[in-house]
Amino acid sequence: MATMDIPLLAFALVFALAFANGANDVSKAIATLVGSGVTDYRSAIAWGTVWTMIGAAVAAFVARAMVNTFSHGLIQSGTIIEPAATLAVLTGAMAWVLFASHTGLPVSTTHALTGAIVGTGLVTFAGEGLIWSALGKKIALPLLFSPFLALTISLLIHPAVRALARKWEGSCLCVMPASRALVAIDPRGETRTLFQTAHFGQPVIAVPSQCDRAGLQGLVVGLDTIHWISSGLASFARGTNDAPKIVAMLLLGSATAAWSSASSQLAAFGGVALAMGLGSYFGGLRVTEVLAEKVTRMDHSEGLSANLTTSLLVLVSGTLGLPVSTTHISSSAIIGIGLLKGWNSVRWTTVRGMVLAWVVTLPASALLACIAYLILTRVL
Repeated sequence: MATMDIPLLAFALVFALAFANGANDVSKAIATLVGSGVTDYRSAIAWGTVWTMIGAAVAAFVARAMVNTFSHGLIQSGTIIEPAATLAVLTGAMAWVLFASHTGLPVSTTHALTGAIVGTGLVTFAGEGLIWSALGKKIALPLLFSPFLALTISLLIHPAVRALARKWEGSCLCVMPASRALVAIDPRGETRTLFQTAHFGQPVIAVPSQCDRAGLQGLVVGLDTIHWISSGLASFARGTNDAPKIVAMLLLGSATAAWSSASSQLAAFGGVALAMGLGSYFGGLRVTEVLAEKVTRMDHSEGLSANLTTSLLVLVSGTLGLPVSTTHISSSAIIGIGLLKGWNSVRWTTVRGMVLAWVVTLPASALLACIAYLILTRVL
């Protein structure tokens, strides 16, 4: 294969990995919308797709620490990484995530990439070029600790969310641009003006929705709306967390963690965002069904608690450059919600399958990367 074809192949594999990531991971933020009966699968997946793509695009400006961790933070300085090794890492991670998505298993792209890097490092330079302390501190500890933290946080915040949801149930807010007012409507349809001003000038938008119970014209904001927002926030967090790990593979083996130009960086993140969106929309149904229906049944407040836990932990860890798994956090939060309703409320057969997939991801992606490397060294 010509040298000029290798970068093109690397780009193709990066986008294929992003597609696989979207197919497996879009479910983590929108499964609660379906599981609690807020909407149907297709609408939830479309919503998650949009916010995932926005998060992935924003990552180009806020996720440099994550790019550095996965492009250079795990490899000894001065270690020569041949093109076949980079392609093998991408192939091993992509193959495993695609297989998991096809079978409906919610797995971690972070785990898959880590396993592929370690597997390729072992077969190319006997592991001597890997920074094992960084693998433990930056990868292993956050991945192992985050599921327990997510489960604990969901257990702690859910009682408060549930109490607020009960108080809010049946009530809504009505945003009235024409009157420049915010009106609260209780379950009986009685209204109370919370805010109104005459100093904003003429309204610039007309909202067609109606606050039907009180006969008011405006945009209704109820418990469903808050659940939608929390799901969008979790999808946004997932995009900012996963996109930089995938884009970093384009810098694996380069002399520095710098892009040749700002336009190349934006093109890489834009392409990954698009591929994640395509994978989310066209391949996200199977894993969403597992998390929405086969772990535990959820109501409004339970889904909201799970989403708040997921978005909080993923956004904070992404800002700090800690590569946690959205899969582990979201799934653990949902399990924690189920435990609050009793041990038998959780479908442990499904949970065992999920945990087994988490455990198998590292060795499976490492093995696939090793096989890919052996094949690529003969072809390139």
